[in-house]
Amino acid sequence: MNMILRQLGRFKKDALLCIGMTTLEVAMDILLPFITAIIIDRGLEQANLPTVYRYGALMVVMAFLGLVFAALAGKAAARASSGLAANLRESIYRNIQTFSFSNIDKFSVPGLVTRMTTDITNVQNAFMMVIRVAVRAPLTFIFSYIMCLIISPKLSLMFLIAVIFLIAVLGCIMVVTMKIFNEVFRRYDDLNASVQENISAIRVVKAFVREQHENEKFETASANLYRLFVKAEGLLAFNNPAMMTAIYFCIIMVSWLGAQFIVGGSMSSGDLTSLFSYVMALLMSLMMLSMVIVMISMSMASIRRIQEVLEETPDLHNPEHPVTEVTDGSIDFDHVNFSYKHGSGKNALSDIDLHIRSGETIGVIGGTGSGKSSLVNLICRLYDVDQGSVRVGGRDVREYDMEALRNQVSVVLQKNTLFSGTILDNLRWGDPNATDEACIQACQAACADEFIDRLPDGYHTRIERGGANVSGGQKQRLCIARALLKHPKVLILDDSTSAVDTATDSRIRAAFAREIPGTTKIIIAQRISSVQDADRILVLDDGHINGFDTHENLLKSNAIYREIYESQMQGGGDFDQPA
Repeated sequence: MNMILRQLGRFKKDALLCIGMTTLEVAMDILLPFITAIIIDRGLEQANLPTVYRYGALMVVMAFLGLVFAALAGKAAARASSGLAANLRESIYRNIQTFSFSNIDKFSVPGLVTRMTTDITNVQNAFMMVIRVAVRAPLTFIFSYIMCLIISPKLSLMFLIAVIFLIAVLGCIMVVTMKIFNEVFRRYDDLNASVQENISAIRVVKAFVREQHENEKFETASANLYRLFVKAEGLLAFNNPAMMTAIYFCIIMVSWLGAQFIVGGSMSSGDLTSLFSYVMALLMSLMMLSMVIVMISMSMASIRRIQEVLEETPDLHNPEHPVTEVTDGSIDFDHVNFSYKHGSGKNALSDIDLHIRSGETIGVIGGTGSGKSSLVNLICRLYDVDQGSVRVGGRDVREYDMEALRNQVSVVLQKNTLFSGTILDNLRWGDPNATDEACIQACQAACADEFIDRLPDGYHTRIERGGANVSGGQKQRLCIARALLKHPKVLILDDSTSAVDTATDSRIRAAFAREIPGTTKIIIAQRISSVQDADRILVLDDGHINGFDTHENLLKSNAIYREIYESQMQGGGDFDQPA
């Protein structure tokens, strides 16, 4: 909770202003029934019109002041709660940017989205009620009860019965509903995951005519959420009957006993009138407190989920004195073992001992799950090794500043991503200061200029979110051009030419040899034609090195490589399952 409140920042003044204005508003509300009693007892019953006018004017002024204080408190509460929500979203987003892939895997993308939307909105609403209602209600309760004690100590004891009854009922309701709301927000993650998966894969869903299946899956997630909400709200529905029972009990007792006190002469008509007002204010404050408790019980689950993200520390850290310069593109794996879940015993890579000279072109080939992507993820330190070390430019990657390392190790991943904006905007992700000429040159090397020149707006053509308006091959070529603009010492292509034809693939590789001869190039591919001209080819099998040599030597000595080659040259077989 303290971590959440620290996010208030500069909006703390608004929260304090809201509390101050609310206190003044309560003071006006408490004094109004007292003045009403004076008007009745000293003015109306004694036919003293000057007293009625004087105190009546005072009531109008106090009511107006109460309205002003309430408006100022509401405005300050809105600023403070909205500011807290904005700061929380910014802090969570900033912290997520520091997460490694393993941190992201821990929470899941739908879970993080729910935390930044639904959970923060719950906290925002709860905070507004806390600084507004949770300040007003206790003050109203305390001062109203004090005034009741002043007017009639005997009747005031009766109110304690109603208060104890309400506290017992509301306490039982809150204990049960809090557990249900904890489960509700976990179900929100399932709902968001279903929506996100369906929308991102909508083409596949329609291609396989699986709309009905997806509808049923979503309805199941939605129905689970519905049942939990009905259960929680059904329990909360007992709040109103309990409150009305207490209110009518107090009204009956005040009416019955108050009438007897007036007949006996121990209470005036004005006192009874003001007592009714204070009793209603007292009970309404309890009702408002119950609403606050409900909102807080809902938000506590959200607060814990938000706090989990804020307190999460990245698995990968910069060293105390990081190296900021990568001298060359040499890469060395020294007996590396790596698993995605440390200590699980299931290695994605085992005993990788590999040495690549700067400027070499290395092909990587192997079946699905052989560890190709895992290997290159270690070079730019997207993950850390379990055992052994990975060196780039002669230094362990853990010694580098991660930003400096990743600026010099450029990766074009399997899943190519483009962002909404023009083609130039996307290219300048590689180098924000790149000139138009540099962008065009990079596109020529990646053979992307072939289709860009045919577009009506050329390099100023707008790319839709996710690159929806370009083909898979065009998207891959733009991503390669973007990577080239970084002028890296190491360029990794993780199966990033799979959607282009073999002729274009050949021209891209020829451009690499011509344009960036000093850059170390690692090309992961499924096609033999994409790697056969490489200086050396690495064959991976089940996380182990099965072969590392030239194309000609591997054909002679490596059974897996030879089988992939023969299956592709003969045009049959699944080359992604070599053996």
